[in-house]
Amino acid sequence: MDLAGKVVVITGAAGGIGAALARRFAAEGAATLVLADLDGDATEAVAATITETETRAVAVDVTDENQVAELAAETEERYGRIDLFCANAGITTGAGLEASAETWARTWAVNVQSHVYSARAVLPGMLERGEGYLLHTCSAAGLLTAVGDAPYTVTKHAAVSFAEWLSITYGAKGIKVSALCPQGVATPMLRDGLAAGHIGAKVTAAGGAVLSPDEVAGSVVEGLAAERFLILPHPEVQKYYLHRASDTDRWLTGMRGLAASLET
Repeated sequence: MDLAGKVVVITGAAGGIGAALARRFAAEGAATLVLADLDGDATEAVAATITETETRAVAVDVTDENQVAELAAETEERYGRIDLFCANAGITTGAGLEASAETWARTWAVNVQSHVYSARAVLPGMLERGEGYLLHTCSAAGLLTAVGDAPYTVTKHAAVSFAEWLSITYGAKGIKVSALCPQGVATPMLRDGLAAGHIGAKVTAAGGAVLSPDEVAGSVVEGLAAERFLILPHPEVQKYYLHRASDTDRWLTGMRGLAASLET
């Protein structure tokens, strides 16, 4: 996908990867950016920094299907279409078996159901035009695992699976799908996890380079241009993924050792 002239919607756009995507897409010549996040004020602040592209900020709870549907409908009515929808909102927990039912439900709602809701909302218009692009932020945890965080691991695996299903089901009908799977990124999510002493955050930080959100956005632009399904800002994730598939027992042993070395 060439981003020049495109109408793009980004959720989770108040900071981190979402804000970086907005800045980079604007620099690439996107015609319109619609930025959505639960934190409307922060999203407005991000939009105010982008002057080269028409940018609109909207407060949206991505776990509410009606709000997601309204976001898509309003964007299509105002701008005529949605070329690229970036389902980028996500949360982590740092919890294992002790995670409450409420924590599991909230994590599933943000990390998985929001992707389902956005696909339902935008696919009819895209299919009618015979083209469209879905970018789902899924995390390297969706290909590997997030040590110490069961809800995050499970939901990110589900997010990758759903993106794969979308690609298989609609790829022959003009719909492109990419799953963005970064490892460590210098966002509040990782910083807060490290501050809280979450073992998963420690493993992530120790498992490879911690990239800036802007570096991740650069990888996204390259991945969209190549229309790759897996966008891997950390090249080592490909190696880990292949290792996991080719010798799962050895990979599990290595992960256990890494986790044990970082436990406090």
